[in-house]
Amino acid sequence: MVRDDLIKLALHVREKSYSPYSGFKVGAALLADDGRIFTGCNVENAAFSPTNCAERTAFFKAVSEGARKFTAIAVCGGHDEEPEECFPCGVCRQVMVEFCDPEAFEVIVVTSSGSSETYLLKELMPKAFSPLFR
Repeated sequence: MVRDDLIKLALHVREKSYSPYSGFKVGAALLADDGRIFTGCNVENAAFSPTNCAERTAFFKAVSEGARKFTAIAVCGGHDEEPEECFPCGVCRQVMVEFCDPEAFEVIVVTSSGSSETYLLKELMPKAFSPLFR
């Protein structure tokens, strides 16, 4: 049931996206190990590099509220009302590696309003540069 809740929240928060330049709206819902859920949407900027992805928005909100361990994230994006397959970018994957166990953290990629695929972080970021190696 939590998986379905994450997907619903990601779809909902996607509508709050500020994406006037790309028109590509992204929403994310992040589950902390204590059960709290943090959401985020992408926020674009005319200078492009200050743009922040939905996944990092959710992570930074969570960290600012004291969460440091996470179990799953649902991500959805697309140009139109119907979501398209939208994988986290490399920068977002690196942020995930900072706070998540690559062997256990699930990335739920919404492929349409009614379907999704789930991946372990290690599948999306093999041989990652990780704080575990310090």
